[in-house]
Amino acid sequence: MFPQELVKGTLQTIVLSLLAERGRMYGYEITQHVKERTAGKIQLTEGALYPTLHKLEADGLLATEHENIGKRVRKYYKLTDEGNAQASEKVREFRSFSQTMNDLLHSFTPQPQLSWN
Repeated sequence: MFPQELVKGTLQTIVLSLLAERGRMYGYEITQHVKERTAGKIQLTEGALYPTLHKLEADGLLATEHENIGKRVRKYYKLTDEGNAQASEKVREFRSFSQTMNDLLHSFTPQPQLSWN
């Protein structure tokens, strides 16, 4: 599992790209899809996901739809036109960042830790 601080910086990109790919999803569905697709290496918590969803909605990148499922109401998130454009930009930006990090760390070879005892 990756540390939460690494995931936190990419959460908007993850959410926007998933919704661009899948159309609409509800929160729990997003968490499960990410967990399955990453073989458990990325596990989104509700405490991280829902504030991100609410911010993206407040920024006009997401719209919501409510659907009755039995006695419950499920809130689905989908991209607005602006959200769709932002998803493409975020993915391009992340790919560029990832390549830059790969270039930067390419020659790094971890050295054994010396013991001072």
